[in-house]
Amino acid sequence: TALLSVSDKTGIELLLKTLKKHGVRIISTGGTAQKIRELGYEVTDVSEVTGVPEYPSGLVKTLHPRIHFALLSDRTKSEHVKRMEEEGITPIDLVVCNLYPFERTVHKTGCTKEEAISQIDIGGVAMIRAAAKNHRFVAVVTDPLDYGKVCD
Repeated sequence: TALLSVSDKTGIELLLKTLKKHGVRIISTGGTAQKIRELGYEVTDVSEVTGVPEYPSGLVKTLHPRIHFALLSDRTKSEHVKRMEEEGITPIDLVVCNLYPFERTVHKTGCTKEEAISQIDIGGVAMIRAAAKNHRFVAVVTDPLDYGKVCD
């Protein structure tokens, strides 16, 4: 299972082709899920996994125990495996996430404080860190330029 949540959707089709070829289930958030569907690929909305609809303005999408346990669980620990089975949680093996363009936004002429604040990513950072923490089981890709490496 792969979790995709990207601000920069450049090159995503290459990645999707490879994931489909290998039969990888894709979970995704709002705009990314929409783009995946537009490109003709199957995707499960993250809200279907969490059982909670995305909050207004996309403020909370992936900050949920079902997502983070799927990222952080140690698949060699029986209590982790048992809990995942009991709750119907599928482990996540790959996180593809790039953050909101905060730096680009704040350098725009006339950028307001509200615009800048809206580009501070919380959920994306948490997913990336969770995947990195559990790197034995979860790969993480943050740069569209690295999609080719993943696909090789």
